[in-house]
Amino acid sequence: MTDTTKTPGADGGDALVTAFNAVGADYIFCSSGSEWAPVWESLARRHRDGLPCPQYLDLTHETVAVGMATGYGLIERRPQGVLLHAAPGLLQGSMAVHGALLAGVPMVVSSSESTTYGDGPGQDPGGQWYRNLSIVGGPHQIAQPFTKWSNEAASVHTLPTMVTRAAELAWRAPAGPAYLNVPLEILLEDWDGREAKPIVKPGSTHSSPEEVDPVAQLIREAENPVIVTETAGREAGGFEALVAFAEAWNIPVVEPDSAVCGNFPRTHPLHAGSDIGPWMDEADLILLVNCRAPFYPPSRRPSKATIVVIDEVPQRPYVAYQVLFADTYLEGNVANTLRQLAKRAKDLDGASVAVRRAAQEQRHADEQAAIAAAEAKAAQAEGVDPVLVAATLRKLLDGQDAIVVDETITHSRVVKRHVQTADPDSYFYVQGGLGQGIAVALGVKLAARERPVVLTIGDGAFTYNPVIQSYDASNAYELPLLIVVFNNRVYKSMNLNHRRFYPEGAAADTGEWLGTDLHRLPRLAAFAEPFGMHTETVDAPEALAPALERALKAVAEGTTAVVDVLVTR
Repeated sequence: MTDTTKTPGADGGDALVTAFNAVGADYIFCSSGSEWAPVWESLARRHRDGLPCPQYLDLTHETVAVGMATGYGLIERRPQGVLLHAAPGLLQGSMAVHGALLAGVPMVVSSSESTTYGDGPGQDPGGQWYRNLSIVGGPHQIAQPFTKWSNEAASVHTLPTMVTRAAELAWRAPAGPAYLNVPLEILLEDWDGREAKPIVKPGSTHSSPEEVDPVAQLIREAENPVIVTETAGREAGGFEALVAFAEAWNIPVVEPDSAVCGNFPRTHPLHAGSDIGPWMDEADLILLVNCRAPFYPPSRRPSKATIVVIDEVPQRPYVAYQVLFADTYLEGNVANTLRQLAKRAKDLDGASVAVRRAAQEQRHADEQAAIAAAEAKAAQAEGVDPVLVAATLRKLLDGQDAIVVDETITHSRVVKRHVQTADPDSYFYVQGGLGQGIAVALGVKLAARERPVVLTIGDGAFTYNPVIQSYDASNAYELPLLIVVFNNRVYKSMNLNHRRFYPEGAAADTGEWLGTDLHRLPRLAAFAEPFGMHTETVDAPEALAPALERALKAVAEGTTAVVDVLVTR
């Protein structure tokens, strides 16, 4: 820290804004609370005086604030600032904060409470803290289970460097949200102007040649190796490095159902689908690249394969139970490790490589034929089949450099299989609980304004979202999305579980399926109409493509479009 001349009127609000500036936050995502008046005053002063500060987004729901920070961070991979209102606001946004933890998105989340309850010197914080907002121990105690690090700023003089520490911890692997409680009294306290040093990008760790060489030899000797990845594409350069690695060694790549982002082009001949099952007995070498939970149930281990784990932090601290069956770890920057292994693809057994390449080419051809057959069947079906929706989206998005954010459950496999994203940062699955999808998609759009952003979402997930507040943010900050609702009028996953657990139970006998029926909901697209957005409801196959074309045109012209598709299953 360096001492500077005190700015007249400077207080903890200025200290916090200065700190977010120093950590390189582009935005402060705020769901308003009465404690943030010092921050608003600091921002108003900086705007008036032409001083630098992050752009402030005034959002009307905590899930929208955190979800947008998550979406933005998925693309930019740098910590942003999030301000919530006291412990109730933190609790309201906690699911989205947990989602950011699972998604590996760095951010600094803050909320505030009183510590003196009006009995201390200085300005009166207000009686609401004493009566009904306070949580014993402070909100940082609440945040501990779903953040990487949780603490309290106890002094205005340490506040900037506490924010620095939070941002640095959030940014380092495994990246995720850090939480800082900033008491209102600290925000109102005079600040002497000492500023935090700007933070820099974290350094990287690399596996040594002595560690990489034996793994390269394992690959060289393997007859039937396979790569399994969940989040390689989330790492900077990871998507491209995985393609180069797989191509250099001619190894198939499986993206299991647990994959939550695009890691490898789904159109690539080496893409081996999403089913790890056939490899459990056949593979003699499994390379787990950024896989937190590759096997299910966890005790289901491969019968003969040697398992190599390639991951900067293989043991995820937030995973309660994690089984990898690793024989070898390559820890350090994943993209660098993959590049090092690609360089070692020499002296290969040409005959062995030719056999596995031919086998993979046949698998890929079979999968493409199965996809085409499923789409042909869907095109002839009565009503709108979900496969038709995904396939139509793929065709319309071809060449558009689009990003798909997915918050479907029963249709998630359909979306991955038939939309077939093929580029880095082109597919993300919302994590940590339903109800964040629109906000995450808005954050993605904020980071990639030049690219079309499509949210695929089920009707059940749609109703969990803070829809009104999300539409408000879309309009206020000119973030047009295409929202495609796969509407089967039922909580299908819940209904499937009921039928699976009790196939001959009372519900099966009487038809009384509780907790699943969504037929009573009004037209879902109608919620967008008061915001002047483009809306369509589709219930016939021949109407689908024209409706989506009109919607994409509206999005290109700057208007969010909602297409509610009444699907058959």
